Amino acid sequence: MRATRPPSKPPVRPGKRLFDIVLALILLVPGLPAMAIIAVIILLRDGRPVLFVSERMRAPGQAFRLYKFRTMSLSDDLSIIRPLGGDQVHRVTPIGRVLRRTRLDELPQLFNVLKGDISFVGPRPPLRKYVEAYPEIYARVLATPPGITGLATVLYHAHEEWILGQETSAEATEAAYRRRCVPWKAHLDILYQQKQSLGLDLYLIVLTSAKILPLPGKRAARLRGHK
Repeated sequence: MRATRPPSKPPVRPGKRLFDIVLALILLVPGLPAMAIIAVIILLRDGRPVLFVSERMRAPGQAFRLYKFRTMSLSDDLSIIRPLGGDQVHRVTPIGRVLRRTRLDELPQLFNVLKGDISFVGPRPPLRKYVEAYPEIYARVLATPPGITGLATVLYHAHEEWILGQETSAEATEAAYRRRCVPWKAHLDILYQQKQSLGLDLYLIVLTSAKILPLPGKRAARLRGHK
């Protein structure tokens, strides 16, 4: 009987991996003090846990632990991870709203980048249940290493938040995500695969930063226009 090989990570271009490591190390210089401050604020205002750790997939059949700062109040169903719909908005803490808007809740993912779990640019790492529910879609999407930001994040994230924000139950949120978000995000992630380059990665990082950081003048307006 032939032994089954464990699933392997999607291939990473050497230049892209080197870029990820160097950029992560540079960002950790201001990032570590910032993370320490955020951790103390969350601990004092909202208590433990400070970090939210969830299982995500970097390839079909291959999971990893994704780190974020906790932005929501605790509940009995904390172990049930699902997209944030209108029925859960009340659980986002005041500090959590700031962290989500600025994406500072994702600072701990710099360690995921260093570990090689994710890249800076790529499809957002999905939950196992979606990979198992749509194996053909995610076999194509996860042919590229997942990332902190990407084409789907830049172009579709705000629209996804609007779609899910209209729903008032867990069931409706889940149905809307599967029907309206999964196909469009997959389409954009596959488009990124076809066009990916270091130049495109840099551009997407700039666009992501422009949505977070205050930039003066017409350039900021032009960059923020990419939704």
